[in-house]
Amino acid sequence: MEGGDNGVRVRTNIPRADEVLGGGLLPESATLVRGAPGAGKTILGLHLLAGDSSGPGLYINLGEPTAYLQETANQFGLDTENLAFLDLSPSGAQFADEQTYDLFHSGEVESPGLVDRIREKVGQTAPERVVIDPVTELRYLAPDEHQFREQVLGLLDYLKSEGITVALTSQAAPSIPDDDLQFLADAVLDLQMDEGRRTLRVPKFRGSDTRSGPHGVTITGEGMQVWPRLDPSRYGRDEPAETLSSGVPALDSLLGGGLTTGTVTFLSGPTGVGKTTTGLQFMNAAASNGTRSVLYSFEENTDTMFTRADAVGIPVQERVDEGLLEITEIDTGEFLLDEFTREVRRQVEEEDTGIVMIDGVTGYEQVFRTEDATHQLVSIGRYLRNMNVTGLVANEVHQITGEFRVTERALSHLADSIVILRHVEYRGELRKVVGVLKMRTRAFENRLRLFRLTDEGLVVGEPLSELRGILTGTPDWTDDG
Repeated sequence: MEGGDNGVRVRTNIPRADEVLGGGLLPESATLVRGAPGAGKTILGLHLLAGDSSGPGLYINLGEPTAYLQETANQFGLDTENLAFLDLSPSGAQFADEQTYDLFHSGEVESPGLVDRIREKVGQTAPERVVIDPVTELRYLAPDEHQFREQVLGLLDYLKSEGITVALTSQAAPSIPDDDLQFLADAVLDLQMDEGRRTLRVPKFRGSDTRSGPHGVTITGEGMQVWPRLDPSRYGRDEPAETLSSGVPALDSLLGGGLTTGTVTFLSGPTGVGKTTTGLQFMNAAASNGTRSVLYSFEENTDTMFTRADAVGIPVQERVDEGLLEITEIDTGEFLLDEFTREVRRQVEEEDTGIVMIDGVTGYEQVFRTEDATHQLVSIGRYLRNMNVTGLVANEVHQITGEFRVTERALSHLADSIVILRHVEYRGELRKVVGVLKMRTRAFENRLRLFRLTDEGLVVGEPLSELRGILTGTPDWTDDG
């Protein structure tokens, strides 16, 4: 147990689950763990009973036999030394002699009662925690719904009166409603699985605040882990904003001196125009002042990025070796979205990272194929602002030339600043231009400049005052040009 807001809490022994629960379960409470088959209910129950912080535990198994549960616990490295089992499964020892059992006390009917056997086992083992998995199996032993609810309520009252914290699992399905169990429970944990993606919600928790979900859940060889959804309002730093130089004077001039720390800047343009390279330029300049950066690449492998950076004189490998730049490739299936936001937090809060770059939006949305991926990107941006960390987002616009668009997904509201990079036809050649469309924090130059990537670095030319219609991709000379 551990201290909570109003006293002790019962740990779940699942990494970060207690963050969602406001510190853990309330002692001497009953928690209903709902979910479809395979959602992780049994594994959650084993963690609760067999974790390092657990006292004596009792697992009342009405579904799977004890041997299966012990094998499952061993697979996840869970210690079952302080864990006792009461096997009431169809294949368990209690049914070895073809005895029949009833939910009622043996004084009420002729057959022995399951409640009596539970009371007997509790008296023998004196557990601090009890898991009944699944409690819905007891429904089949009661003559009607009223008797079922009465007996479950009586069982819960008895266990809680003994100072026991109880978890009940329920096979949630339309054909097996468990609304009555949700009403009887002090807390409800809802485990869901959709297309292989597991999540946790807490729709009910008497006597405590919880974090709204859904929260990501993973089950690996190390067991179950919960990844709380990022809530930017929980985090913040009171630090003064500073100016972040690109190390290219003409680019800084466009930006009114540079970027402002603690803001989010979109580098927006078509493929191959130089968005990633421009971001690396800012991170390289920041490294010269000892600021650490991390780049999450969703669309390009690291080797290609290193090669391109070397070609334009940005010493990416040197910065990586110094520990001032980290580049991480993110592939489909490698991270849950909530797991990724936790990684961003780790970089900011534990590694003192000052710049975080998402490269780029299209790849990010393809990797995290969830309905709220865009919403979570907004949350990441707000978190970075609150922590006074500079965010860079490479946003691909699909049209290489022609009518200009800032973003493909109406994300411009996320950006404090928008730097546009564009292919144009100029004097019969395909050239690049750069400009600033938006800056919330300072005045900026509203003219476009030629932009080149050379072996000596980024070169930003003089303003193109003599041209008009540049953003159409086919500019015209002005009358005085």
